[in-house]
Amino acid sequence: MNAYQKGDDEAFNQLYQQLYKPLYSFLFRYTGEEQLSVDIVQDTFEQLQKKRHDFDAQKGMVKSYIFQIGYRLLMNKLNRRKKLRSFFPFLVPIQTTSFSADDKLAVQQAIAKLPEKQRGVILLAYYHDLPQEDIAKILEIPVGTVKSRLHQALKRLKEELKEDFHAK
Repeated sequence: MNAYQKGDDEAFNQLYQQLYKPLYSFLFRYTGEEQLSVDIVQDTFEQLQKKRHDFDAQKGMVKSYIFQIGYRLLMNKLNRRKKLRSFFPFLVPIQTTSFSADDKLAVQQAIAKLPEKQRGVILLAYYHDLPQEDIAKILEIPVGTVKSRLHQALKRLKEELKEDFHAK
């Protein structure tokens, strides 16, 4: 880690080779979701690249530091999912739901009917699981605009889908 902090990119590769399997195993055992675990491992090592200078050997081992980054990223993602499910259960990313093909199609059609600006925010937030800050950067708009577009889009979707999901 010291070599990596000093700019040795090969040291990063060695860290990755040594720790990606243990980190993946931890995340997979925690979630039981292969793709989520793979994504979090990748996100963890991306964060490590940004935060390499924050590591302090006096405070603990490199493995602990990397696992801490991974765990925080996982908790953030799971909390966003939980919030999403409680607020709007049928907008959980389609591949992870057990909704019928008709229900999935109804959601997709309702999203397609949204105004373009609202549709973009919904897709980035719920299908790509991005935080509002990242959506704001991608779309080059303020976070407050992201929040208002999400609010308006969810309101429209609830109205549009109310009949479809309450009739069942």
